[in-house]
Amino acid sequence: MNAFRLGLQRGAIELRQVLRTRKDLYAYLSTPVVFLGISYWRAGGGKGEMTQLSLAGGIASTIVMFGLMTVPQFLFGDREDGTLLRLRGIPGAMTSYLTGKTLFVLVNLIASVVLLLVGGALLLGADLPSDPGQWVTLCWVVLLGIAAVVPMGAAIGAMLPAAREALALYMLPVLGLMFVSGAFSPLRNLPSWLQNFASVFPLRWIAQGVRSALLPDTAKVLEPVGSWQHLPMLGVLAIWVALGFLLAPGLLRRMTSRESGSRLSEREQKRIAKAAY
Repeated sequence: MNAFRLGLQRGAIELRQVLRTRKDLYAYLSTPVVFLGISYWRAGGGKGEMTQLSLAGGIASTIVMFGLMTVPQFLFGDREDGTLLRLRGIPGAMTSYLTGKTLFVLVNLIASVVLLLVGGALLLGADLPSDPGQWVTLCWVVLLGIAAVVPMGAAIGAMLPAAREALALYMLPVLGLMFVSGAFSPLRNLPSWLQNFASVFPLRWIAQGVRSALLPDTAKVLEPVGSWQHLPMLGVLAIWVALGFLLAPGLLRRMTSRESGSRLSEREQKRIAKAAY
């Protein structure tokens, strides 16, 4: 319990550091602001179903991008500067570290979703959920979506050897997945094999779940099977949550066990050589 308490304190400190640093604050808020701009452009500055669809896609994509791109960057940075190496020998330190990062990611993602909802309502004229049932759906889809993608992001960060290699390996596939998962265009317009492929990953279901909370019930006819499919959605996201929490801890332990002072020194010498070149 002491490790968890220290982890919560660590996460709170990191959040305060972000609030006090304009550069970091801008970096974390830029993604929802960009999505709001894209939604406004696609809707032509007016209200309508396209605004709701774009807003739903922005919320889903923000969750996935933060989980699969930003979380690995945290691990890369802390591995490169020796943070994980220093924590390895302290009892309970990794538990505190993961607890702090979980709090940091959760608060950032919830703040981004709230910013998208408020910005969509004020700037785009988007309609917020109209009844308590839709608010409940929005909450469980967002929270379950976060729990599904963040551990997978940690697992990816633990497996990939360096930040530069990671960008080349996973950025393009994640961006491609965003475009074939129905986040910004109707999934039913894609070939059936692409629909089946996208259905394996959480982004398709997160986007569909957010649409079910933001759009009227009559809009479900736009979905591939004419239904919101909440039960399959819950099942697929739950599988990804279980898979992430099964894989991430072991991979993180494996990553930290392979760290050493000589590896850290070798990476530092390579960075210095590249900078000099």
